[in-house]
Amino acid sequence: QVQLVESGGGLVQAGGSLRLSCVASGSIFRINHMAWFRQSPGKQRELVAIITSGGGLNYTDSVKDRFTISRDNAKNTVYLQMGSLKPEDTAVYYCNAVIISNGIFTRVYWGQGTQVTVSS
Repeated sequence: QVQLVESGGGLVQAGGSLRLSCVASGSIFRINHMAWFRQSPGKQRELVAIITSGGGLNYTDSVKDRFTISRDNAKNTVYLQMGSLKPEDTAVYYCNAVIISNGIFTRVYWGQGTQVTVSS
């Protein structure tokens, strides 16, 4: 069984920084892309940033130049460094990954979510 566990959320003032981490564990053969999504109350879940297995990056426009996604393949971990935070960044942040387990099954996995609250 594969699990994604996030950490690093919390309360921060506008202009501050936070670093989210997400560790994948279990019967992992290979991890393809890893990503961060977020969802605010009353809004749809949106893609924030994605990093491919080859290191390719993509960000939603609203976080470009403020957020940085990275991964440590040896630790099966993806990070989201968030800077210049704004109140509109307040959301539950979810880790997402496409993982091949046991050398056979490819599935999309989600973490349980971590709350990020930015006060004005």
